[in-house]
Amino acid sequence: MPSKKSHRVSVRRSIRNSPLRTKAKNLITSARTAIETNDLDNAQEIVHNAVSALDKASKKGAIHKSNASRRKSRIMTQLAAAKKDK
Repeated sequence: MPSKKSHRVSVRRSIRNSPLRTKAKNLITSARTAIETNDLDNAQEIVHNAVSALDKASKKGAIHKSNASRRKSRIMTQLAAAKKDK
């Protein structure tokens, strides 16, 4: 059982980190949707915003650096493959 103080700290961190994680996840989802619908001009913009959100979340400690890097790599690979197919 964690102490009362560690519980308070985890609640504060959760409140601080959850908007950063949520924003990154939502942008990744919308980017994948744009890629699947072949809206590549809009997808390029959304992917750029998603990468920025992942970098900010990583910088502030909301997600791990490797996690952000992996997600950025995957979304950029999907965008590149969609451009190649077009």
